[in-house]
Amino acid sequence: MFSTDYRLEIKKRDWLLMVRLFGEIDHHSAVSMREELDRIILKERPRRLVLDLSCIEFMDSAGLGLLMGRYRLMREIGGVLAITRPNERVLRILHLAGMERFIEIDGKA
Repeated sequence: MFSTDYRLEIKKRDWLLMVRLFGEIDHHSAVSMREELDRIILKERPRRLVLDLSCIEFMDSAGLGLLMGRYRLMREIGGVLAITRPNERVLRILHLAGMERFIEIDGKA
C-alpha cells in the first residue's frame, strides 16, 4: 500500500494566501493535493499564493506538475504564485526544471 499522507497549513491575510505543505509530493499524493489546493484557491481567489515547501521531504516530477498547474490557475484568476523555503534537494529540482523562469522562488530554508 502506498502512502498519500500530506497535510496543508493555511493562513490568509487580505489578498495573500500562504500554504505550508507537509509530507511528500509524488504521483501518489499529487492528485489529492492538487484537488485540495484548487478548491482553496478558487474559494479564496488570492492575488498572491505563497507555497511554503520547508516541510516537503521529497518531490518528484509530479511535484513539478503540481506547481505548474497552480501557477496556471493563479494566472487564470489574475494572481501570482511564489514558492518559499524549499530544502536543498527540492530547490535543485526546481532549478534544474527552470521553474524560476515562471515562479518566484525564495531559496532560503
